[in-house]
Amino acid sequence: MTYEPTGHLLLTPVDREAPTRVRRLRQLGMGDRPDPAFDAFAHRLARAAGAPYSMVNFIDESRQFFAGLHTPDGVRGGGLMAGAGAAAPGIGRHMARDHGYCPHVVVRRKALVLEDVCDYPRFAGNPVVDEIGIRSYLGAPLIDRTNTALGTVCVVDTEPRAWGRAGLETIKSLAAELVEQIHRREDGGC
Repeated sequence: MTYEPTGHLLLTPVDREAPTRVRRLRQLGMGDRPDPAFDAFAHRLARAAGAPYSMVNFIDESRQFFAGLHTPDGVRGGGLMAGAGAAAPGIGRHMARDHGYCPHVVVRRKALVLEDVCDYPRFAGNPVVDEIGIRSYLGAPLIDRTNTALGTVCVVDTEPRAWGRAGLETIKSLAAELVEQIHRREDGGC
């Protein structure tokens, strides 16, 4: 696990499955380029959760890649773009592995609900809080038929959100649906 030298807070969990995940993502032909079907899925996910941002996120050893991305303004740039205090935070296609909460979801292999990240000292110090203004997170792992956690689907907001049980069930259900879509692709279907 990684620790912040000054505060000794857990930041990013050790991910021993990353090499296996990278091989599986390469086998599936995913994880390194935007995908219009995943963008459409992210848009649908944002609508279902009522969230301004949503992602289909694949994670390798050093970074996260949003193969599917929905932002309020539809901008889909190449990197993390907004600084602290920005009026309209921007999220691009790439993010460092130590930013955000999806790496925790992948390693834990369980959904994560953070209604206000500032209520959790373990997560409040994450760079996305200051750099983008993220205040709430809801994510679920994408675990495929080989039992590989490929990545996550997630929604985030710049305001605290009461996701509740309904939000948790929604994100888990949509994660399962996307895994089935990935399986159909692998099997040669739509």
